[in-house]
Amino acid sequence: MNQLYDIYCDESCHLEHDGEKAMVLGGVWCPDSFRKRIARDIRDLKVKHGLNPRYEMKWNKISKGKLDFYIEVVEYFFSNVNLHFRGMVIPDKSMLRHVDFCQTHDDFYYKCYFSLIKTLLQPGDHYNIYLDIKDTRGETKVRKLHDYLCKSKYDFNRDMIRKVQQVRSHELELVALADVLIGALSYVHRGMDTSNSKLAVIEKIKQLSGYTLLQSTLYREDKFNIFVWHQSR
Repeated sequence: MNQLYDIYCDESCHLEHDGEKAMVLGGVWCPDSFRKRIARDIRDLKVKHGLNPRYEMKWNKISKGKLDFYIEVVEYFFSNVNLHFRGMVIPDKSMLRHVDFCQTHDDFYYKCYFSLIKTLLQPGDHYNIYLDIKDTRGETKVRKLHDYLCKSKYDFNRDMIRKVQQVRSHELELVALADVLIGALSYVHRGMDTSNSKLAVIEKIKQLSGYTLLQSTLYREDKFNIFVWHQSR
């Protein structure tokens, strides 16, 4: 039976001159029919841990006082068969040769999203794709990304890829979940170690995924998929 999926995307350290070495993009996806239930479950976890159900869950907000909550969110992700994640890591932005490929960094950013998402698409299924708002120019690039994805899958009627839309991360629990998982990948690939609480969340992800987070997983890894990108010579 054909399925409608929702893909919720976010990124970390994606700006060209932000002083950070690694860039990470990623997406959490699930069947659309489970979207509301998952969001409700995450809000229930917030209440369970004494947080407002409207609390904005983010990697940068992980602290000792909220560690138990974030650990349980990670456990919830890995235990829920309807939730999946794919992350793409660019290990060193300083090595990018945009001029050689006749592109800007913004062009490269959306090419990365194209590479991230296209492998998730299966013939016969349908998709809604939501991206965290990047900047005021993003709407034009989002339309271009939609065009690229549709052309790559010969989806000229946009039956497979129903929408590619910008959203605000604080409004959607699943974009916030993507932020947490992407944040963990980014922390590892930037060699950070200043927060014991964040390191504890990373260790939980490593334990439950079975991966170091430093290398690409197998292409068909379905639960926690990582692609570490390297520029061709």
